Amino acid sequence: MVLAAKIFKIRKPVDFDLIIEKLSDYREEYVEDDLTLITNFEDFRFLGDELRCKFLMDHLIQVNYRGKETKIPRTLESLVIFKEYEGIKYLLILERKRLANFIANKISQALFIKIGEVVEAKISHDALKILHESNPKSSKVIFFDDVDIPNLDKLSLYGEDVSDTSLYNMYLEHGKIWYVVFEFKKYGYVVGLTRNCVIAMFSNIDQESFIQFIFKEILPIVE
Repeated sequence: MVLAAKIFKIRKPVDFDLIIEKLSDYREEYVEDDLTLITNFEDFRFLGDELRCKFLMDHLIQVNYRGKETKIPRTLESLVIFKEYEGIKYLLILERKRLANFIANKISQALFIKIGEVVEAKISHDALKILHESNPKSSKVIFFDDVDIPNLDKLSLYGEDVSDTSLYNMYLEHGKIWYVVFEFKKYGYVVGLTRNCVIAMFSNIDQESFIQFIFKEILPIVE
């Protein structure tokens, strides 16, 4: 199973104690089919210099029960991690992009009463270019965006074509690297990475190893 995560930045200074206080107080409730569904944060704990908690959101899912469609409650649980690095507070959410964005906005509302204070972290085109060019044969897929060729939004290289220097250089003249799938030789991990810090781990590793890999190898190249 692919592990997914996304890194965000917190724009305003906020200490861990205030984060715990604000998120502990955050609670949304609504009633559907006579059930009270809750959205909140809980299970706050420190692990070294990281503050971790869980985002919980109840929702109803439709299931088939002996030929009849019925709704049952389910609680979504997502791991949320706050970490300070070089004077900046970062937020790591262990979810796919769309849900991670949703949770980040909930956190911004809880901490600052509005969205927009928790924003996407960024990795530059140049940083992704360096990752690929340091070992081109390790790259599996490259997507280019910001393409200047009319009627083309994206360009891509797959398989053998990725290490084709002439084709790569031609694409590089017309766009910027948006997404790259490459193998970190140091670990043997195959990782997908976008400029807006969406990370996909395609190798079979546990969640904690994934987290520590992100903090050790990806966070230092965030702008």
